[in-house]
This record gives sequence, structure tokens and C-alpha cells, in this order.
Amino acid sequence: MSQLIDDFNNYRTKMNEKIMASDNKVMKRIYSVDTLTYQDGALSTKTKEMLGLVSSMVLRCDDCVKYHLGKCYELGLTTDEVFEIFSVANLVGGTIVIPHTRRAVEYWEELNNQ
Repeated sequence: MSQLIDDFNNYRTKMNEKIMASDNKVMKRIYSVDTLTYQDGALSTKTKEMLGLVSSMVLRCDDCVKYHLGKCYELGLTTDEVFEIFSVANLVGGTIVIPHTRRAVEYWEELNNQ
């Protein structure tokens, strides 16, 4: 795995463990709702991850973008599908999303080269 992907996943895991160790009921419930939200329902997990990616790009959360890109990769999205997602995000979010798209493309390339 690439250093970029390893660094992100290791940091995320470490910090999530610390957050869960706080035993804060509200934080545990927020994490639980997040997990439940992305399960198959009327919309597939794949569709929900694509929506999550668009939302994360528009909100300009690079960590969230990386997370959703990783999930999209696991779910077998193609590069063409990912670039259509980027297109929607840039249309909705405006040109301020372009720097996040650059980093997203870099991360997507790393996922595909591992």
C-alpha cells in the first residue's frame, strides 16, 4: 500500500480508537448512525458512497473525500464513474472544489496503483 493511503488509514484508526475509548454516548451514537446510513436500503451502499463523496467534496473535507474514495474503490467503482462524481461535486460546489479534486485524483490514483 502507498504511504499516502497507509498514513491516512493508520491515523484514522488511531484517532477513532481514542474517540471510542472516551466512552461518550453521543459520539458512539453518531458513529453508529454513520455506519447504519451507508448500509443497503432503498439506495444501495454504492449509491450512498457516491453521494457521500460528492457531499464531502462540496463541504471540502479532504479526510472525508479520502474515506469515501477508499470505499468507492472497495465497491469497484471505475475511474470514469469517479470522474463523473467529481464533475457533479465541482458543478454543485463551484471552482473552490478544484483543489480538493486535485487531491482526490492523487488519492484515487494511489488506490488504483496499490
